[in-house]
Amino acid sequence: MIGDHLLANYDYHLPQELIATHPASPRESAKLLIYDRKSDQITHSDFWHFFDFIAPDTLFVLNNTKVIKARLFGHKIHQGQKGGEVEVFYHKHLNQNLYLVQIRGRVKEGTEIVLSPSFSLKVCKLLDSGFREVEFLLHGKYASLQDVLHQVNLLGHTPLPPYIKREDTKIDEADYQSVFAQQLGAVAAPTASLHFSDISYLQSHFDHCFVTLHVGAGTFLGVETQDIRDHQIHTESFSITQESWQKIQKSKNILCIGTTSARVVEYLNANPPLFEGEILSGECNIFLHPLNPPSKLNALLTNFHLPKSTLIMLVSSLVGREKCLELYHQAIKHGYRFYSYGDGMLIL
Repeated sequence: MIGDHLLANYDYHLPQELIATHPASPRESAKLLIYDRKSDQITHSDFWHFFDFIAPDTLFVLNNTKVIKARLFGHKIHQGQKGGEVEVFYHKHLNQNLYLVQIRGRVKEGTEIVLSPSFSLKVCKLLDSGFREVEFLLHGKYASLQDVLHQVNLLGHTPLPPYIKREDTKIDEADYQSVFAQQLGAVAAPTASLHFSDISYLQSHFDHCFVTLHVGAGTFLGVETQDIRDHQIHTESFSITQESWQKIQKSKNILCIGTTSARVVEYLNANPPLFEGEILSGECNIFLHPLNPPSKLNALLTNFHLPKSTLIMLVSSLVGREKCLELYHQAIKHGYRFYSYGDGMLIL
């Protein structure tokens, strides 16, 4: 459609009171908007009735990433002098002893940040993107990836999204995690997954498989280019077993639980993997939008996303930009709660 390439055309107004700051309890009490593309029909329901809308031959693809307590607090040391307190947001492992983080406040190359009596980091490089490359030290020695993740999870805070204007609590440690989370590495939750308090019914009644996409902080970065085709999308680490990929290849009816599993399915479909073992890992950088629509998945469960975000563009790639905005306006009219802790939409 005309105008699908323009960033300004993915905007909408959301009343502040519709931003969810806490999840529905129980999880299945969240509202669910169902949009059937074939009939162009909208149905308003809830997650108690979710499976009533799913065809028996559906393959569920779920993202089993696990959220790290990525927000850390420490104090700076530069040239032996203790400085002020600083917040560090862990992002991901790069290679060998290098890690990618964000640091709130000014730091220099060589600055040390003490996070606990035994755990610290050293700033190695300041990147133009605002991220920092750092090394982590445990008891004065380079920390292994396993040790880094353990220490971060021990010392850190649940990384609630920036639009949730409150401090995290102990309850968020469970709420901001899917019940099938297994692989530690995400710094944001795959939020469509948060609507399930149990997946035993899903597992016993539907074919399913798991992929892992470690959601990165880049998922919250805005699109800066006026033509969305010029946007350089963030990359996120993924892994998938050969068995899961074979199921995806064979299936004619794929329901992705969340935009993260959708990205993995479509990335692998566009870049067929060559397995040398049972598990394949890589970096996913696919940007789905109306001018680059999906070609493998058939259905998507997703939350309601930020204006002008790559995620609302991904939803638009399935239903069209104008229809997506129409669905969002319907959700606002019916009082749906938006964003990570909000209600959901099922696109069939």
